[in-house]
Amino acid sequence: MPDLKDQLHAVWLCFQIPHAGGRLLETGTEDFLKSKRDGTLGDVPVIVVLTKYDKLIEHVERTLDEASLDELSDKAFDELVKSKAEAEVQDTCIGPLEEFSGSDIPHATISTEKGYEETLTHLIEITENCVNQHLAPEAAVMTSIAQRVHPGLKIDALIKIGKQRYWKALASCPMFRNHQMQDCLLVLHTDIVNVWNFRDTHHYLHSEQFRKLMTEMVDTIQGGSTVNPTTTMTFGLSMVGTIAGVVSALAGPVAPIVVPIAVGAVVVVWVREVYKMTHVVLQRFMAYIMHLTLVLQTLFIVSESQELTRRAIKLAVKSYVASPISDDVLNRIQDYVRGLAILEHADRNTLDKIEEMMQFYKIDGAQISELAAQMSSLQAKTSAVDLLSDEPW
Repeated sequence: MPDLKDQLHAVWLCFQIPHAGGRLLETGTEDFLKSKRDGTLGDVPVIVVLTKYDKLIEHVERTLDEASLDELSDKAFDELVKSKAEAEVQDTCIGPLEEFSGSDIPHATISTEKGYEETLTHLIEITENCVNQHLAPEAAVMTSIAQRVHPGLKIDALIKIGKQRYWKALASCPMFRNHQMQDCLLVLHTDIVNVWNFRDTHHYLHSEQFRKLMTEMVDTIQGGSTVNPTTTMTFGLSMVGTIAGVVSALAGPVAPIVVPIAVGAVVVVWVREVYKMTHVVLQRFMAYIMHLTLVLQTLFIVSESQELTRRAIKLAVKSYVASPISDDVLNRIQDYVRGLAILEHADRNTLDKIEEMMQFYKIDGAQISELAAQMSSLQAKTSAVDLLSDEPW
C-alpha cells in the first residue's frame, strides 16, 4: 500500500449552482455518484462542492418582493436571502444529488468572492471531518496542514502533532537530555513551522535569524500587563487592530520595519546550555511554543497566502510583541509553572495547559467571517507598505 502522503484523501466533486432551470448532473457524474453509493469507490470521502454561491445570492436578492422588505432590518434581510438561497439549493442541487448518491453525501456551497470567506472555511471543516472519519487520523492532520484558509485547523493539527511527539513530556523528555536546548528548540520549531505550510520559498521561517528572533522573544517579553478577563475581543480582531496601529506608525510606505528585539545583538546564553528539568526551562519551552504559534497565526493574517518576505514576517513579530496578548500568554504560563509542586509529574498537566491556551487564542471558524469584515481596511493599509518587497532582518 502506498504511503499515506501518496494516497487519495478526499474528492471534491464541483458543480456550478444551476440557474434558470439548468441541469446539475451529467450522465458520467451520475454514474460516479452511483459507484460511490454502491461502495465501488471504497472509503475515500466525496464532498460535493457547489460553486458560484454569490451569483445565487444576487439572483435571490433581485427576485424578492420589494414591498415585503420595507420593515426588515439589514440582519433580517440577510437571513431571509440566505434562507431562500438554501431552499433553492435544496430543490435544484441536493434533491437531484440524493437520487444517485443517497441522503448522506456531504456538500458545501462556496464562493471565492470577497465577503464569502466563511464558505471556504466551512468546506475545509467538512473535508477534514470526512477524512478524519473514514481514513487514518494522520490523514486529517495532513489535510489541515495542506489548506491555507482556516488558521484554527492549523492549531488543531499542531496540538495533535504535539500530543504524538514531544509536548507530552516537555518536563522530562528523554530525547532532549544531553542535548543543548537550542537543538531541542529546533525540533519544536521545525514541527510548528511545517504545520502552517506558508509559501516560504526562501525558508525564512526556518532560518537561523528567525529562530534567534524567537529565542530572544522568550527573554524580551516579561509579562505584567494582562488582557482584561471580561473582554470579548478575540485574537483575530485584537491583532488586526494592533497590526493597523503598527503600520500607521511607520514613517512611510518603504520605511523599514524595526522589531523591538535586536536580532543577534545579544547572545541568548541559556539556549547553549544542556537540557535539564527545571521550572525555568519548562517556562521557556512553553513560552517558545506559544509565542511561535501565535506569531505564525499573526503572519497568517498579514501574509494573505502570499509569498513570504522578511518584511511581512517582521510586521507579524512586531505586531505580536506590541499586542497585550503576548504579555498575557507569558502571565498564564508563569502562573501555571509557579503552581507546579512536583515537576516530575507535570507532563500530562503541561500538555493540557498548552492545548488549553492554544484553543483559547486560536482563530476558529466562527471568527472567520467576522475577521474578514475587518480585513478589507487592513489590506488597504498593508498594501500601502508593500509587504511583497523584501528587506534585511
